[in-house]
Amino acid sequence: ALADIDAVVARVRRSRSYRMASSALILWGPIVAAGYVLTHVMPKRAALVWIGCHTLGVAATLWLARRERRDYGRPYDLRLVWATVIVAAFGLIWTVGLARLGPRELSAFWPTLFMMGYVLAGLWLGRLLVAIGCGITALTLAGYVFAGPWFDLYMAVVNGGGLLACGLAMRRS
Repeated sequence: ALADIDAVVARVRRSRSYRMASSALILWGPIVAAGYVLTHVMPKRAALVWIGCHTLGVAATLWLARRERRDYGRPYDLRLVWATVIVAAFGLIWTVGLARLGPRELSAFWPTLFMMGYVLAGLWLGRLLVAIGCGITALTLAGYVFAGPWFDLYMAVVNGGGLLACGLAMRRS
């Protein structure tokens, strides 16, 4: 009987994690897609475009976390927030300080870095996150090699659309 209870608790925990993750994916998908499209249209303003997109995304994610706390009475697990901050800081150290990445390389670096985080989170939260991370990473690398001057538009579909589609798929899991 205790094993059955533990199994139910594990399913509920995974369901709650998937619900929050799916909301974040559905939120970030269109923001990321818009960032890539605007980067393609206004390449000289790409830095400002991404600062705006990330500011909007972080603010909306914080709103989601606040809503989660209000609706379910438990605070959102801040370890996930800190993990995201650490991954972003690591990326900034490399892209701003150490590496000399061009625009195309930056467009491939950031999604692969965050998808690594999805793969790692999936080791605890479920195989679907591992599949999302590996799939978007593989498609990003394929686009980097084969998409040519359309890479940013390709990434709008692959990364932005992929995040949105995966968020919707997680809703059904």
